[in-house]
Amino acid sequence: MRIGLIGTGRIGTLHARTLSAHPEVTELVVTDADAMRAVEVAAALDATSVPTVSDLFSLDIHAVVIASATASHAELIRTAAAHGLPVFCEKPIALDLQGTREALRAVEAAGTLLQIGFMRRFDAGYVAARQAVLTGRLGRLHTVRALTSDPAPPPAAYLPHSGGLYRDCLVHDFDAVRWVTGREIVSVYATGSDAGPAMFREAGDVDTAAALLTLDDGTLCTATATRVNGAGYDVRMELAGELDQFAVGLDARTPITSLEPGAPPPPDKPWPGFLDRFGPAYEAEIAAFVRVLRDEIPNPCDGEEALAALLAAEACEESRSTGRPVALEALSPA
Repeated sequence: MRIGLIGTGRIGTLHARTLSAHPEVTELVVTDADAMRAVEVAAALDATSVPTVSDLFSLDIHAVVIASATASHAELIRTAAAHGLPVFCEKPIALDLQGTREALRAVEAAGTLLQIGFMRRFDAGYVAARQAVLTGRLGRLHTVRALTSDPAPPPAAYLPHSGGLYRDCLVHDFDAVRWVTGREIVSVYATGSDAGPAMFREAGDVDTAAALLTLDDGTLCTATATRVNGAGYDVRMELAGELDQFAVGLDARTPITSLEPGAPPPPDKPWPGFLDRFGPAYEAEIAAFVRVLRDEIPNPCDGEEALAALLAAEACEESRSTGRPVALEALSPA
């Protein structure tokens, strides 16, 4: 199996390591907008590098993994579809609904495969939470609390191209809520604060956000995110039902300190970032992609899942702007 990888940044390099070590991958070919970075990654992994994306698509490859800059995803998906190639793409497909739908139409017309990289679906805690819901261990689920807190803001230059906190960050929580509960988000009521560093106001973004989600069975969910959580990287989900209550992401490295007498001390090594917290999940999603290519398992996260999560993010942006609840069906084409 010969696989092409586009993008050798932090996530792309991790995917390159995973692919190069996989027994079913006989050759890995990498490329990057920074050609020298691709050369260095390839040399470290005994892989092959090519200067451009066009060079990559001219080769006889069996599949493509896209881990390049967000703005390039939709076009690369369409190009891969035109070449009849199955694709694994890190989220998002695009930062807008039109671009996402156009890419999905290209994949459907070509009859190819698209797997989206929502890595939380491969994290042990989230997998266990989904099983707890599906098997009824919680009884009737009534409340879900989801949060994503980054320890420090990204570079200022990143913000105008990120899509904003809902599309870039909370979209992971929206996907996780749908996947864990097996329910659809039908409406949102969202707000945000730009009271932190000035670069967020300058980019028209917020550094902290909150949303109330209503699921199609009436379950209520809160989803919060911030870029300025100095204690460390904190990603959790709490699920409360009539019979029990469970938490994902609560362990010895969760960056939170209890003020109760006799409580455990704060973590010595809180999670510093997403690659540390979700490294095994990133590896598992790529291993699953190889199994999909070998027809061993069905696609665990297709492009329609990405569209559903983006719809929730779009609805949150509209709600933040208008100050009113937004029904997701209002964003769907007539």
